[in-house]
Amino acid sequence: MTGTILVTGASGFIGRSLVQALAREGFAVRAAARDPRSVPAREGITPVAMPDLATPGDWGALLDGARHVVHLAGIAHSPGLIADDLYRRINATAVGELAENAARAKVERLVSVSSVRAQAGLSADHALTEKDEPQPTDAYGRSKLEAERLVAASGAPFTILRPAVVYGPGVKGNIASLATLARTPMPLPFANLDNRRSLLALDNFIAAVVFVLGSERAANETFLVADREPISVANLVGAMREGLGRPPLLVGVPQGAVKRLMRSFGKEAEWERISGNFVIDPSKLMGIGWRPSVSTHDGIVAMMRAESVTTSS
Repeated sequence: MTGTILVTGASGFIGRSLVQALAREGFAVRAAARDPRSVPAREGITPVAMPDLATPGDWGALLDGARHVVHLAGIAHSPGLIADDLYRRINATAVGELAENAARAKVERLVSVSSVRAQAGLSADHALTEKDEPQPTDAYGRSKLEAERLVAASGAPFTILRPAVVYGPGVKGNIASLATLARTPMPLPFANLDNRRSLLALDNFIAAVVFVLGSERAANETFLVADREPISVANLVGAMREGLGRPPLLVGVPQGAVKRLMRSFGKEAEWERISGNFVIDPSKLMGIGWRPSVSTHDGIVAMMRAESVTTSS
């Protein structure tokens, strides 16, 4: 694949790696960020300033000559910290504006990165598929679902991706919180946490974006994206410690005691996000040819090793 591709949110956790991968694929990447100085200019990558998503902006120059767009930019899930109307403006209305501009610019494919939270809350009693009726449970999820509807109505050829929680070196949020616990020398009371949760390796997600850009079968479709198999919290923490070169050191205690321990660390909210089942079935995307090459266990081990090297260097 060749041609010019606009990537928004190019300075973020996913964007930094994605723009480099797209440049290696032969794209001329317009790497859009609020501060383009935060995006290294390399062969095939041109940092550009992105409009402020909080207000209507002009996408004309950024879309001029672009064959494809990958939209990553937005407000991350930050419970209790962001007003509902700001989620709606940045995560939905601005996406609709970009999609309408992309349609007028005759972009060949807009890949809009949504979230599994557009479909469900913190847990699910069955493996989620695209056939499940979307039931977001908070303002973040509702804004992502609204954005999907605006993209579909824009007239631009699109693919919507609903990724699970993405992990890799530099990850933040719940995975980073668990990694902080895993780095402590103490035994952790997670041995009985056999609930299963789907995650998504950064490399697998990048491969999904590259795949759908070149797939006619992905046109005007919505896909859940996750690693092939879910992982239990016990095995997740064990993999983290394996990446640190340590034994798991997990002990079994009642879940109520684990909840109290997490509260003592100030992590009760994180506990609520990891204690249930949340399995995502990625078979629709795999059915048209995408292959997640990294298992969650191996990806977590590699993430912890990479971050250990970075910390020690």
